[in-house]
Amino acid sequence: MYLALYRKYRSVNFDDVCGQTHVTSTLKYEVEHGMISHAYLFSGPRGTGKTSCAKILSRAVNCEHPVNGNPCNVCPSCRSILAGSAVDVVEMDAASNNGVDNIRDIRDEVIYTPAELRYRVYIVDEVHMLSASAFNALLKTLEEPPAHVIFILATTELYKLPETVISRCQRFDFHRLTVPVISERLKKIVEAEGLTATRGALDELARISNGGMRDAISNLELCAGRHTEINEALVSDVFGKLGYEQVAAAARAVSTKDYDAVFSIINELSAAGRDIGVFWDELSSFYRDMLIMKTTKSPDRYLDISETSMETLKKTASLFSVADLLYQCRLIDDAAADIAKKTGSKRLSAELALVRMCDPSLSLEPDALLSRMAQLEDRLALLSAGKAPAQPVQLEQTAEEKNSMPENSYPSNNKKDGASVQVGKDGQPKAAVNTGAEPEPQAPKAREPIPYFSDLISRAAERNSFIEGFRQFISGWRVPGGFLIECDNPFTAKVCTDNKPMLTELFTIFEGRLVSEDEITITVKSGGGHHTPVSLDTF
Repeated sequence: MYLALYRKYRSVNFDDVCGQTHVTSTLKYEVEHGMISHAYLFSGPRGTGKTSCAKILSRAVNCEHPVNGNPCNVCPSCRSILAGSAVDVVEMDAASNNGVDNIRDIRDEVIYTPAELRYRVYIVDEVHMLSASAFNALLKTLEEPPAHVIFILATTELYKLPETVISRCQRFDFHRLTVPVISERLKKIVEAEGLTATRGALDELARISNGGMRDAISNLELCAGRHTEINEALVSDVFGKLGYEQVAAAARAVSTKDYDAVFSIINELSAAGRDIGVFWDELSSFYRDMLIMKTTKSPDRYLDISETSMETLKKTASLFSVADLLYQCRLIDDAAADIAKKTGSKRLSAELALVRMCDPSLSLEPDALLSRMAQLEDRLALLSAGKAPAQPVQLEQTAEEKNSMPENSYPSNNKKDGASVQVGKDGQPKAAVNTGAEPEPQAPKAREPIPYFSDLISRAAERNSFIEGFRQFISGWRVPGGFLIECDNPFTAKVCTDNKPMLTELFTIFEGRLVSEDEITITVKSGGGHHTPVSLDTF
């Protein structure tokens, strides 16, 4: 008979349980030193190892030859429990046995000594489903059970349990598993099953499992049913989700007001028959990640994504201000409610929200006004120093301008001292332009100072105070093809290189256009006037 992967690869000892060391280390210590409690309470999200730990603990306390707190899984006691034939280990689902009569049966049974094992163990899963009368019937037995009885209660909704029950148990809280932990476990299963999967696909499966190992293994099994390599495209096709990079592309389209790209994304989702609600949840999660990236000093503490996704997130978040993200997050949240309750017009709700996200001027909501004010403040920061970008100078008149000259201005071939004189209808000269050798257009300068660079560095120091101590060693130049940041020493160049994404964002603000990191070169000033480009590999 075929066995599901999550059952086939269920942990058989405490060391196999992934990501719950704070629980398993304590349980191993108690078993090894004979400090067994009369009642345990395991709480946490689904698929994080509660039932597995309960089964392992039931074997460990009855094992004839435990190994460092782990069950040996080879002695008769362990084998009978693994086979499910041990009458002294009772597993009960409180969802279907939640009445007071079921608890009374347990209360009447506990007075008898175990038939075969050392302890009689009662594993009550989803214990929060018990009725109020059933909890009351359990209280006294749970508080003072016979010495040969152990209760192990498991729940996903701790808040539904009475405080009187919680206080009578030794409580362990199971945490959601991180993406690297789940991905590594999936990799071992893939190798054991002889499957082929890319690392990106395993990371994506781990991400969509929302911290649950059982969900991740079940999703892996579903993808394996296609009998082909498990990659990001296959995961996207099976679960109707876009990849992290594709969601980032949608956010970049919003930042550049690329309406064609915005409508194209929704059109492709509809044409492929994918649920727009799923896409909206992904977009909402991505904006939450960007908000964390922009507002916290240590985003790694709050983001559970792979290194590749982290780089994508950094680049995309640099295109938005905090005010923009707050405004757009509010629109996403409002649209999510409409998309969830509508069936036929989800597409329209998503498109309307994305168009509003592209242009805050279409809304008079406070968040939209704050976003627009933030953009104005960035422009004023540039203008306050009197350093607005110069307008291009028109050196020659176009044909249309010549045809549209006022009637009182006529060109003339009259020359005086090498000058061409322009006269009106009254014959009086109006202007004099030297008609000698035409001036050659000036060649662009090799480099020139950036007028607003001091203000830019001040803004950078406000975001990262560490830069303040190095500003005297930094100068900025405008060069053909971009910008040059010149540093007096290699360490200052290292500081600038580490903060290059932030400097790129500030250049975008002061220039009033999108500036890429490739346009910015960071160099170390040398004595001979040459510049040494800086690479992270140098340090």
